[in-house]
Amino acid sequence: MSDSIQMIPRPKSVITFEGKLKLKPDTAITCAGEGAFAVGELLAEYLRPASGFEFPVSKTKAPGTIHLEAAGVAKTDDAGFADEYYTLCVSASGVHLQAKNATGLARGIQCLRQLFPTAIMAPSLQKNDWILPFVEIEDVPRFRWRGQHLDVGRHFFSVEEVCKFIELLALHRLNIFHFHLTEDQGWRIEIKKYPKLTEIGSKRDCTLIGHDNTRPRRYDHTPYGGYYTQEDIKTIVAFASRRHITIVPEIDMPGHMAAAITAYPELGNFDFKTRVRCHWGISQNVLNVEDSTVNFMKDVLTEVMALFPGRFIHVGGDEALKHEWSESERAQNKMYELGLKSEEELQSWFIRQMDAHIGDAGRRLIGWDEILEGGLAEGAAVMSWQGEEGGTQAAALGHDVVMAPIEILYFNHYQAEPKEAEPLASRGMTPVDAVYAYEPIPEEIAEENHHHVMGAQGELWSEYIPVFSHVEYMGFPRICALSEVLWLEKDQKDYPDFLKRLKVHRERLDYLNVNAHKRP
Repeated sequence: MSDSIQMIPRPKSVITFEGKLKLKPDTAITCAGEGAFAVGELLAEYLRPASGFEFPVSKTKAPGTIHLEAAGVAKTDDAGFADEYYTLCVSASGVHLQAKNATGLARGIQCLRQLFPTAIMAPSLQKNDWILPFVEIEDVPRFRWRGQHLDVGRHFFSVEEVCKFIELLALHRLNIFHFHLTEDQGWRIEIKKYPKLTEIGSKRDCTLIGHDNTRPRRYDHTPYGGYYTQEDIKTIVAFASRRHITIVPEIDMPGHMAAAITAYPELGNFDFKTRVRCHWGISQNVLNVEDSTVNFMKDVLTEVMALFPGRFIHVGGDEALKHEWSESERAQNKMYELGLKSEEELQSWFIRQMDAHIGDAGRRLIGWDEILEGGLAEGAAVMSWQGEEGGTQAAALGHDVVMAPIEILYFNHYQAEPKEAEPLASRGMTPVDAVYAYEPIPEEIAEENHHHVMGAQGELWSEYIPVFSHVEYMGFPRICALSEVLWLEKDQKDYPDFLKRLKVHRERLDYLNVNAHKRP
């Protein structure tokens, strides 16, 4: 790849030629094919602030200086993913971006943005010649699921901040935003049928100071809260949809439910007072397994599915401690009625109720790898976080898998030594080179099951990430590295070359006002 092509992630195939195309103030964007006009308008919005050019957008088959063409009708596979193949040609006659559908065009315009001088990312007018190198690019991602997670339960981030995060994912040609909306420390999404989930469950009395394993624990005694109205969610979904990014909402159950049980005590197993949790770690409080509670959670998911149009709905399933169920006469009676032999099978039964409800709505359930315990619902997908074993097991059973191993893809870990010079973070060390070296398909997965590995994603748990600038600091440049891991074939990766391109890419992040970590 030519030194003039400094993109992240790097495209699959790049051929450069002698010559450059200089855009002029009257440069127009023309669009043909289903969905192309909307992508063209988004491209114009990207290019206008720094260039000062108008970039008028029109629907016509007659190519302008920049021409976008969707060759066919958008179709999706059984998991809801569209073909993202595109070609991009820059020559003396102009820019021609062609894809099979609008989703491919959406990936292509992010590639095109990175062909410009880095100042094109600036939010205000820049004195620059807007020159593009002559090039032919043919590109398609390796994995269907290229995701990034954000926990808004422990700490809450505004609509504007979430949209900026999604914008950065789009720039790196990721396509999944995993929106972790509920936690022991706060319920963050309005459910109209159950208003106390946010009236009570979105607020905690105080927040832990320092690390969770420090004793004695200290608290700030400052009330903390925040949630998204359904109108807020619609705004975020529309923002993501315009960039052809799918949001996967997570309502974590049956554990991580202290906030919900505080709001509606009848969801709990015992008659004692709880509160929205003020420190981190795992709460003993889990949902009971009464029919009324199962129906409550189905009602919640019905409202969630009405807001989020994507195929997958995440139900968590992780870290659901079984102590309360083992002590609860009602839970034990339920196990007896159902002929179950363990609390793990009881959790599997609970998850299957959600799976049936989600499936009846034409969606698919995904959960953390604990949902394998006690038997997995047919059609459910597994997000493997405790390592790769859960994903390997699920793929062998014929289930689709997303790799998210804690050792490599938890971006709330420290990222550089010495730790003492870094902000407080979760235990563990995940430097950029370790992320870049990651291979999402473990050797233990038989070749005939490789197709079940949909991809992978990074995680950003927010216990020690109180403000959005810190989200950026923990996320970047590790998300940059992950984007290339998921886009390129493993034999195309080149870490020294990535680092060289990252130096240029940092200029883009600076123009976008991203508080990225300075190493490597």
